[in-house]
Amino acid sequence: MTRQGKLHHLTNRIPGQIYLWLAIPIFGASSAVTRRLTEIGAQNFVNGQNPISLCNVLFVGNLCALMVLMLLYGREWKRRTLRQLSRQDWLSLVIVAILSGALAPGLIFQALALTQVNNVVLIGRLEPPLTLALSIWFLGERVNGWEIVGAIASFIGVVLTIFLQPPETNMMQVGGFSIGVGELLVAIAALALAVSTIIGKKRLSKVPLGIYSIVRTGLGTAVFFVSALVLYGSHHFMDVLSPFLWQWMLAYGVVIVVVGQSLWTAGLRASTVSTASIVSSFTPVAGIIAAYLVLGEVPSAAQYLGGSVILIGIIVSQVGIHKKTSRRVIETVNSMQAEQAIAGKVGFKGI
Repeated sequence: MTRQGKLHHLTNRIPGQIYLWLAIPIFGASSAVTRRLTEIGAQNFVNGQNPISLCNVLFVGNLCALMVLMLLYGREWKRRTLRQLSRQDWLSLVIVAILSGALAPGLIFQALALTQVNNVVLIGRLEPPLTLALSIWFLGERVNGWEIVGAIASFIGVVLTIFLQPPETNMMQVGGFSIGVGELLVAIAALALAVSTIIGKKRLSKVPLGIYSIVRTGLGTAVFFVSALVLYGSHHFMDVLSPFLWQWMLAYGVVIVVVGQSLWTAGLRASTVSTASIVSSFTPVAGIIAAYLVLGEVPSAAQYLGGSVILIGIIVSQVGIHKKTSRRVIETVNSMQAEQAIAGKVGFKGI
């Protein structure tokens, strides 16, 4: 067996949840690290501008990640492999790339400029209950009452975090309620990511990881760049070639984008959507810790309350996951015992 084959065999033996759990601290720290990078850039102006602006972080960070992905998975881009993908596969890849590679990160980065990192982290937890609801609706995934109650509790925690915030400068009226623009952008991003996850699970489970990752990152970056040019103008990327920017983005792109997304995608393919949703619910814990350690950002009363309710939802959901896993183990054991009993009656034993 070749070295690549041995590595593939080894990774297949690792439970999907391990990949998901390894991705969580990376995702949790991403917002705090991004904000910190923009602060570093503000202390090192180039031509009178911040070279590490949020748009530059997303654009150049994704370019660095794309280069690494091409080195890692370039061999998968063979004509025979690409021809095996149907038009539906390519359409799904394009939709996922736009939603999770351009729209969602663009909204989240804009939100980071308007509200606290802790708000971005906590409100971003709308994604797990939305993903769970969509998985039941579109994928017919079976979940138990504990998981549903946990998802509802997490949703309530996010709502409390949004509407108990003190008045801010950037506020707008939605259905008679005042909500911060940054918070609203994060909520929309969470919906985009939830839809992307469902499409990926339903349509793209058989697409090679390298092709999936490169298309998602490359097309997402291109769509974001064109959109930013239209919305903000070409001057918005004036410092995009700054060496100071690129030295930071190489590290950011490799760790946050490549490693984080690769771990998450590998874990998602080997796990159910409900399991991935519950695991991702622990992201706020990592995110709040990172915001405190990296930025010294202390949670507000609304964030403490909303975060506590979200944590309760996580615990309840974990009970549901444990019960479902235990039931599956029992069903498997009972099935094996029944097969052994039948084999014994006919005088046959499998090897």
